[in-house]
Amino acid sequence: MSNPILEARGLTKRFDATLALDALDLAIGPGEVYALLGPNGAGKTTTINLFLGFLAPDGGAALVDGLDVQAEALETKRRLAYLPEQVALYPSLTGAENLGYFAALAGIALKDAERADFLDRAGLQREAHDRRAGTYSKGMRQKVGVALALAKGAKALLLDEPTSGLDPSASVEFSGLVRRLADDGAAVLMATHDLFRVKDTASRVGVLVDGQLREEIAGEALQSTDLEALYLGHVREAEAPVTA
Repeated sequence: MSNPILEARGLTKRFDATLALDALDLAIGPGEVYALLGPNGAGKTTTINLFLGFLAPDGGAALVDGLDVQAEALETKRRLAYLPEQVALYPSLTGAENLGYFAALAGIALKDAERADFLDRAGLQREAHDRRAGTYSKGMRQKVGVALALAKGAKALLLDEPTSGLDPSASVEFSGLVRRLADDGAAVLMATHDLFRVKDTASRVGVLVDGQLREEIAGEALQSTDLEALYLGHVREAEAPVTA
């Protein structure tokens, strides 16, 4: 692997007595889509929030393009794009206006033609560019988020349950878009429960349970692995009662 864009080094986070993330080591290079699988409470969103700098680690470090998130908060954010499960847009603004506004907050002034180009590349239908975002579906809001990532020239994308609530057609379309962004050189970390889309999209898969990375699968092994059985096996093992 070339130098990683996203890297966790012994990344640890506690919430009171709960160990949410236990010395996570992870490295994601340009062009990779890394799918982080795990049940609710496994530490997936905590991992993303540590990369975003929304949380401070209790041990280890999160790095973006070689920069420590805690030491270089603003610079690392410039290199990231984040798509939460529900992309928040101003409902009274159009898609193009939302893109222009959020780009301006990132210090990027977009001309009308540039806004249209980024929205086109993100797959938003041209007739929707000038519609109010309050009329958008979840998939359309996500495309505005992707357009912002394109406008920022983000080196890394953090996706939290991006296909949750999408219909099958929109899910397939979004997965293809993520794959194209990676092909253009972005490093993608995707927290997801969507086992069906993972094999089509991911370069590597990690199974996170109780804050620990239990297993990684990559390449040809990923295509031949029964992910559902593997995932459920780790979850059941973690849930099994401890006997003396």
